[in-house]
Amino acid sequence: MSETPAGILFLVATPIGNLEDISLRAIRVLGEVDLIAAEDTRHTAKLLHHYDIRRPTSSLHEHNEHEKAPVLVARLRSGARIALVTDAGTPAVSDPGYRLVRAAIDAGIRVEAIPGPSAVMAALVSSGLPTDGFVFAGFPPPKAAARRAWFEALEAGRQTLVFFEAPHRIRATLEAAIDTLGDREASLGRELTKVHEEVIRGRLSAVLEQLGEPRGEFTVVVAGRPDVQPDTTAQVSDNQLLAEFGRLTENETGRREAINELAKRYNLRSREVFAAIDRARRP
Repeated sequence: MSETPAGILFLVATPIGNLEDISLRAIRVLGEVDLIAAEDTRHTAKLLHHYDIRRPTSSLHEHNEHEKAPVLVARLRSGARIALVTDAGTPAVSDPGYRLVRAAIDAGIRVEAIPGPSAVMAALVSSGLPTDGFVFAGFPPPKAAARRAWFEALEAGRQTLVFFEAPHRIRATLEAAIDTLGDREASLGRELTKVHEEVIRGRLSAVLEQLGEPRGEFTVVVAGRPDVQPDTTAQVSDNQLLAEFGRLTENETGRREAINELAKRYNLRSREVFAAIDRARRP
């Protein structure tokens, strides 16, 4: 009696907003598999209903993936064909799926990616920043100190930087980016592919200034470090920065805004301006 052939794990990219962005291949695969493993079965049900796809679903999210992966691999071993989807975009990209993919590969299971929508690529190509090389860094850490260290580790990179951020942290993250990376050219995308899609372009300080009430997940694209760093030490002294800081704040400009303005004026990082002002104040 011949052994039952192993199944296939399909990694199916789904729309990041506009339901029309799904591929014909993705629709076919979702309609043919034995099971759809979804990050949120209720969210995925809307997509399946829209395309009249009637296949069983099972939840696979960050809180149960460790326990669920072996169960799904066992089904794959027995010949099942399983599709993995997340709420939006490509599975396992800052979403659940990595553990399942790794376990399937280790078990000798065939893994096929069904490419499609990606917030990373949509934001990158519409940013107007270089696309010949880029770094995708996921989500910054939620705590301020760790977030600053995260940006500091990325500061020297010359490739375009792409990352995600949640609405309740986006302002603090943009401020941390200005402080550590400098006031670089950037693009911020929200609700990409949806009716209320919004893309803000400009220097980080300008993007932060134009940011309205944060809603929805953001995709941020930031220019890499310039090839040639200007010598700013000879352009402005600590005392001059202190004097200009005083004039700005006397005119009712906030302290942070004044520091950001000086950083932009002299192509310095905000933390460098702050340190220079602190040095000038010392007796």
